[in-house]
Amino acid sequence: MMVSLETNLPAFANDIRDVMRMMLPGARVCESCDGADARLTHSHVESDGLWRERCEYGGASFEWRVPIPTPDGQTPELFALREKRLMKRAAKQCCYYLLRDITGRIPPWGALTGIRPTRLYAERLADADPDPERSLIRQYDVRPDKAVLLGEISRAQSPFLTVPPNAVDIYVGIPYCVSKCAYCSFKTETIPRDPRKIDAYVDALVYEIQQTRRMMDEAGLSPRALYMGGGTPTALDALRLDRALTALDAAFPDVMEYTVEAGRPDTLDEARLTVLRRHPVTRVSINPQTMNDVTLELIGRGHTAAQTVESFERARALGFGNINMDLIAALPGETADDFENTLSAVRGLNPESLTVHTLALKRASRLHENESFVAADAETAESMIAQGMEAARAMDMAPYYLYRQKQMAGDLENVGYAKPGYICVYNIDMMEETVSILALGAGGISKRVRRDPREGLRIERAANMMESHRYIGQVREMVERKRGLWGLV
Repeated sequence: MMVSLETNLPAFANDIRDVMRMMLPGARVCESCDGADARLTHSHVESDGLWRERCEYGGASFEWRVPIPTPDGQTPELFALREKRLMKRAAKQCCYYLLRDITGRIPPWGALTGIRPTRLYAERLADADPDPERSLIRQYDVRPDKAVLLGEISRAQSPFLTVPPNAVDIYVGIPYCVSKCAYCSFKTETIPRDPRKIDAYVDALVYEIQQTRRMMDEAGLSPRALYMGGGTPTALDALRLDRALTALDAAFPDVMEYTVEAGRPDTLDEARLTVLRRHPVTRVSINPQTMNDVTLELIGRGHTAAQTVESFERARALGFGNINMDLIAALPGETADDFENTLSAVRGLNPESLTVHTLALKRASRLHENESFVAADAETAESMIAQGMEAARAMDMAPYYLYRQKQMAGDLENVGYAKPGYICVYNIDMMEETVSILALGAGGISKRVRRDPREGLRIERAANMMESHRYIGQVREMVERKRGLWGLV
């Protein structure tokens, strides 16, 4: 079935369509299409001090009324942003409640479609709400267990949210992988066979590292956490990985946390792990996604479950005492028993932290393009997420960060768990946008985060070139973009 949208608030049309896709999962929701089978109409009217949102679909209608907000001492710029945010929420909630009444469908996160539901919980706390969980349940139809989860995560994050204004995190992107997984939608590249191309990338990265440190000194910035991701950083061979890390050590010797996303177990030979151990890396990720070989082959991971165990045990033997593992629930063909098999294997390895992702069928991935790939159904996905939480708690882990994505199986979430003392500060900083980020390497996006009592939260961005060859050719421009972001011209 094809469903179209008609609204007199075109600026929020994509947001309303997100709700339609969530609540009408079997339908194709089109932006502008002739011959649609059905149409949802939304209108926004202001009268008697109220916003009146009205939605109609399939002969049914629903009206959502919201008091028109007032500036309350805010600057015009901040009030305009707040007004826009509240108006968007009102339009989405009107659509949600109409379709909920029609379909009887109540997703785990209710009317919420955004990436960061933790942000809403934080807003309630800032407004001195005595019961934020109840407010989210009442206003957004969030399921009680999800509201409780937000409360637990909020309490875990609390010690890390007060940050000096001059603090910045450092993100370092390595755009290469040994192969592309079927679920991946990132703009990664297969590691070049020509070593001169890899050398050119590392040369450019080292230059950007050195220049960024000079810029930080000029701006009075202090590094907080460093995260090397990608791609797969350990797709670099030991020699080139060592060169990149040596440059990072020299530029940022005083970070409180140093993570390398080792990612693919098939890249973690003893030579690479020895290089990582020689540097002040405090945390590594070894990510199986699943411990079932049939699934690993299906999604193009290029390694076996046995290789994951070997890589993990090798890392432990070399002295790594803070290892994270990532898993994906609802992978094609997997059952709850398959996921339990994965969790059992992870419990046997006993990492310090665990991230349980829910499969998201992104348009740019091979999973989305190939109709033969079918994710687990919503009920199975929900069961897997519950299994993941139970396994994490059995390893003495607690949830500390959460985010959501579009097209997630069962409209669920991704949750990071950690043992006491092993929370990843960078993950909190990134998801809660409490700290500015200087991003280096291809595809990195730097963010300058500023908060002001009158101006509120303000985030400005500067992106690096996505493709490695363009980054190499324009790395000096990438440095100047960051300088401009901090007003250093």
